[in-house]
Amino acid sequence: MPDQINSRLNLAHLPTPLLEVKFKKHRFIIKRDDLTGLELSGNKARKLDYLMFEASKQKADVVFTSGGLQSNHARATAFAASMCGIKSKLFLWGRKPALPEANLFMNSFIGADITFINKEQFLNNYELMLTEAGKYQKRTGKKVYVIPEGGSSATGVPGYINFIEEVSEQINLNNLSGVLTAAGSGGTAAGMLIGAALMDIDIKIYAVNVLYSKEVLEAKVRAIVDSAVKKFKYIIDDPLKRLVILGGYSAEGYKKIKSEKIKLIKDFAVETGIILDPVYTGKAFNAYYKELKCDPEVLFLHTGGLFGVFDKRAEYLGLRK
Repeated sequence: MPDQINSRLNLAHLPTPLLEVKFKKHRFIIKRDDLTGLELSGNKARKLDYLMFEASKQKADVVFTSGGLQSNHARATAFAASMCGIKSKLFLWGRKPALPEANLFMNSFIGADITFINKEQFLNNYELMLTEAGKYQKRTGKKVYVIPEGGSSATGVPGYINFIEEVSEQINLNNLSGVLTAAGSGGTAAGMLIGAALMDIDIKIYAVNVLYSKEVLEAKVRAIVDSAVKKFKYIIDDPLKRLVILGGYSAEGYKKIKSEKIKLIKDFAVETGIILDPVYTGKAFNAYYKELKCDPEVLFLHTGGLFGVFDKRAEYLGLRK
């Protein structure tokens, strides 16, 4: 693997376990990236290893990032920043509640500076953060490092390039036809696509979109892949030939989840002892279960999101539909 794979802080606890589970008579393999550490930050920890390395190297005083009100990435960034002695400012889509819950509580607990934004601002959050970073630096004289939504950038991509090599050391990749992941901002899928291309492995990367349309997600993945290939000068075939986007599994939107998915998540937890979150992994597993029929040749990637469960506790307990 390329040298930049080692330009990280080792915040993530790696390798993560690879487990065989049984659910409703199906047997399949789960990669437990929910166990990367960094306060249960899931897949975000792999990316932040590299992003915070760069922020520290650039002597940043504060990191800016963005996400939804219950963003796992934003919370992970706040904790990673504290571990590095750097302050954090979060731009979160949603209204400020009277009492913060789940990830939002964790952000407040760790002392992150939070600005609440609307949907229109969120859809242009990177430009918003760049503008605010310029104002902040001019006002305070302190250096800002801006981390894109989801940590999805060329800098964070090696986290999931490295993932493919890690999996290859745990299982014979010739026994796999693909890996399935939830996809929000596209960085996790982009990293795996490049990793598979670098190792010249013929596997598909199934991305279940949880927020954007299929066309928008594909464009985001393409942009990250192209940026990383250019930045690190990879010589590979087109990584996106391995990409399969599974759409239609988040019709209710980013912040909500239908009762049928809640039931599937609860059934899965009861049978396996593994909790899936309502925003990412729950929707991804719905696609894995319904469309791929828990294909044992397709690895299911658990990207984390445990704290997001608490924001939906009424729905999980059947107290609210």
